[in-house]
Amino acid sequence: MASQDLDSPWPSSSVESFDCSFNIRMEEGNLADSISFLEVPTTSVSHNCNIPKPPPLPAKIYSRTNYPRMLAECCCVPMETKDTWDKLFKEGYGADVYIITEEKAIIPAHSIILSVASPVLGNFLQQSKVKNGIKYIKIPGVPYEAVCAFVRYLYSSCYEEEEMKKFVLHLLVLSHSYSIPSLKRICVHLLEHGWLTLENVIDVLQLARNCDAPRLSLICVCMVVRDFKTISATEGWKAMKRANPALEQELLESVVEADSRKEERLKKIEEKKVYMQLHEAMEALLHICKDGCRTIGPRDKMLKGSQVACSFPACKGLETLVRHFSSCKTRVPGGCTHCKRMWQLLELHSRMCNEPDYCKVPLCRHFKEKMQQQSKKDEAKWKLLVSKVLVAKNWLGPFSSRRSGFL
Repeated sequence: MASQDLDSPWPSSSVESFDCSFNIRMEEGNLADSISFLEVPTTSVSHNCNIPKPPPLPAKIYSRTNYPRMLAECCCVPMETKDTWDKLFKEGYGADVYIITEEKAIIPAHSIILSVASPVLGNFLQQSKVKNGIKYIKIPGVPYEAVCAFVRYLYSSCYEEEEMKKFVLHLLVLSHSYSIPSLKRICVHLLEHGWLTLENVIDVLQLARNCDAPRLSLICVCMVVRDFKTISATEGWKAMKRANPALEQELLESVVEADSRKEERLKKIEEKKVYMQLHEAMEALLHICKDGCRTIGPRDKMLKGSQVACSFPACKGLETLVRHFSSCKTRVPGGCTHCKRMWQLLELHSRMCNEPDYCKVPLCRHFKEKMQQQSKKDEAKWKLLVSKVLVAKNWLGPFSSRRSGFL
């Protein structure tokens, strides 16, 4: 809280000095609606307001990940060649390897192709025993159709979209387990760009962590945080909760942290709005006291009338506040809320004014002299408020309605 509680009434001479400074044309209006935005903030504020702008996004570069993809786009492999490799896989001509799946089904393949495509499969083939001129390797835990799609990709780098969509999670595991980076990139890309759903996000998250796909894992966590209520009711979440309670705890902490950051961000936005409104009020006060506005201004200035538009956003509310202040019968600091607010605005201006001897705002010099008598605690509060209002001025920058001379 940067405002000040003033317990003793101001001298009548100060009040009369304020009244004599203005030519006021009385108009009817709702005081509470007009000046509610001029409240001095009461919440505690952070000192870290001058947060630097983030650096610009980096220019497009070809990293180790997308460089091979760029080369692949430059290569031209005739469709006939791909069809030949597909035919070799489907017919199994001259096959010397049998791949045994979970259902005990057999997929014929060629050891030389498997060894070149996957160093992991090559090691398996070297260690496997030959029986009747055929080597046998097992790929358990994966449906037969998924193994077929995987082996076909090793031959021709081709896949059917329907098969990929159906078995993308199985193919992600196979590509990681048997070291097929190109297939792994395809699976990750498809999941990141449209194939990630509320139902499968938990399964994908666990696979992404096991398969060393950090970006996909981060996208899954963000999706959980964004729609936690729906995802926490899915079967995937319930299964994860039973099998991996540590991951559940981690996700819950991420959700809580995200909510806290959101609340803090909203709080800072609201505080920023308050300080910007105070800055606009300071500009409007100087405008009224120096140039005059529609229904209020210096006695040596001609009033413009209520039909003339004013470019200062806070001017209308401040006019209403000044009109109330000049006619209020209580007018005791601490007795009338609106008058107290006017005293605070006048003191805030005085603390920001660099030319009190020439300033046309009433009581500016009086408040300057009164500062010498304040306690260090009150002085620190006012200095903090002034610094926040000055920061708000910097936020407005060249788009401010007026570059005030006293700031």
